[in-house]
Amino acid sequence: MTTLAIVGVVFALFSMPGVVVHEFAHKKACDWIGVPVVDVVYFRFGNPPGYVQHVEPDRYRTSFAISVAPFLVNTVVALTAFAGLAWLVHTLEIGSPEAASRETVVAVGVLWWVGTSVGIHAFPSTGDANTLWTRARSEWRRSPAVIVGLPVVALLYLANLLSRLYLDTLYAIGLLLLAWHAVGEVAV
Repeated sequence: MTTLAIVGVVFALFSMPGVVVHEFAHKKACDWIGVPVVDVVYFRFGNPPGYVQHVEPDRYRTSFAISVAPFLVNTVVALTAFAGLAWLVHTLEIGSPEAASRETVVAVGVLWWVGTSVGIHAFPSTGDANTLWTRARSEWRRSPAVIVGLPVVALLYLANLLSRLYLDTLYAIGLLLLAWHAVGEVAV
């Protein structure tokens, strides 16, 4: 196995919680809205690392809800993991080695991993943006309200483009800092 292949496997394993939560959000949105799901892969080694295939919704707003669900769900899950991490660090004073048990250190590591991975995968994919763009182009004459969603579609494309410059990672770091600050204010 080449070094590049090993790095790919390590990155895929690091990304696993984020991919699973992202696809779970799509699946749950379909379930809640009543859109039948044809196939779900929560995680796999490959491209894409996960997906949800569903019947095409009959309304733009249904497609919109399914497409943006990962942003909401992943953000909440990442914030929760980071808040747990911050709580452990603030309340147990993990900064001193003798104050923290091995289990606490492992818990902090796991919460950091889950929060970071899930936060990085919060942005809906380019495929989600493509779906919304296609629907908007075909439905704007029948439903001018579709135009309201176009700025979100543009933001999805921009976020995916800027993810090449690690915007997704910066977003996860921002969630960590937000949770750290919020828990720090409460813990003091």
